[in-house]
Amino acid sequence: MKVAVVGLGMEGKLAVNSLLEYGLKVYASDLNTDLDISLDDFENRYEIDLGPHNWEKINQADAVVISPSLWKPWILDKIESDAKIFSNVFNKHREIFTIGVTGTNGKTTTALMISDILENSGYKVLVGGNAGGGFEGYTKLMLKASKDDYDYLIVEVCDMTLDFCAYNFNFDLMVVTNLGFDHINVHKTMSQYQENMREFLNDKTAVLNKNDEFLSTLKSDTLKSYFFNNYSGELNLIGEFNRQNAAAAAKVAEILNISDAIVKESLASFKGVEGRIAILNLDGSKIVIGKTDNVSAVNALFKEIKFDLTILGTPRKQEYWRFNIFSQVANTNPEYIGLFPGLDNTTIQAREELRNKGFNGEIKIFDNVSEVVEFILSNHKIYKTIFIGGNGQDKIIEIKNSLKRDLKEL
Repeated sequence: MKVAVVGLGMEGKLAVNSLLEYGLKVYASDLNTDLDISLDDFENRYEIDLGPHNWEKINQADAVVISPSLWKPWILDKIESDAKIFSNVFNKHREIFTIGVTGTNGKTTTALMISDILENSGYKVLVGGNAGGGFEGYTKLMLKASKDDYDYLIVEVCDMTLDFCAYNFNFDLMVVTNLGFDHINVHKTMSQYQENMREFLNDKTAVLNKNDEFLSTLKSDTLKSYFFNNYSGELNLIGEFNRQNAAAAAKVAEILNISDAIVKESLASFKGVEGRIAILNLDGSKIVIGKTDNVSAVNALFKEIKFDLTILGTPRKQEYWRFNIFSQVANTNPEYIGLFPGLDNTTIQAREELRNKGFNGEIKIFDNVSEVVEFILSNHKIYKTIFIGGNGQDKIIEIKNSLKRDLKEL
């Protein structure tokens, strides 16, 4: 069987790799001619065109994967038959009870909490989806579902892929963690983001955050609505935001008639997600570290803890809305702010944002992860509360793991 992949962004590249790993032949294309595509392990089973899409080759394939960012009417109209859409060819996932998890923050944590509860109840669970959340992409999820039997499918849905997911998955239950200020390049305005979510939930049974001003009003716009607040049981994770994630998972469990005992045990033992907020203790100093790549995530954390030292990874140049993070941090007025290249080396731009917003304290620019780690180990006794976050999940994980290693050696 041959599968065509239209669009080679993050999801498209992952789709190509997943399809080849499953033994399928692949034709892929992207308008961008400046892409690095390295697939040495799969010689003679793939063809890639960079430049104009070759729709004749695409329609000759047995199935077509369309990257979520290209899920547009004019692209869909070029596919000769809906029957060739990948989710209609590899469609076993449509038969599984499907729980979607979307929102701005907390998606991955909530999805994995739900998965733990269901697995501890004896069910076979498949979880994945949004590549930005650290999963392997939507195509890999559909392929896995086609190869085995599952009781539940949990899909992390990026808010930029609502239309794509509405078509490609049959959601029996949809969880929305919160709506914050992110991906404004796609939504254009916060009100448009809210309207997009309202339309997405229109025909769905939804589990909604009672603490979110917009979501709390949606009862009449959904097929059926359940609301969650804050979880009050034992939890390893810090922050009110994680208590809301846990409450969402507990509400799903309640709807599915999972026993309270299993819910409490599962959430109490949940260890958190790699790259998300964690705490390290170093000679009496508390280091809070994890990805906080939008202003809503920063607000949620800084509302609860006052930091003496804040070190932030920087966003990509074109992601202008993410620079609001530095405005928010400037308002909290820590003693010292450090900046390191997170997703892109925009440290100078970030420093200018901090100064423009009135931060007069010291700002240090780090060139790499090693400098951040060395600075923390040399200066941790000066600062009792330290935050390391912002953009660049992989680098933040590297910093955390390096600090953990050094803590063991001290």
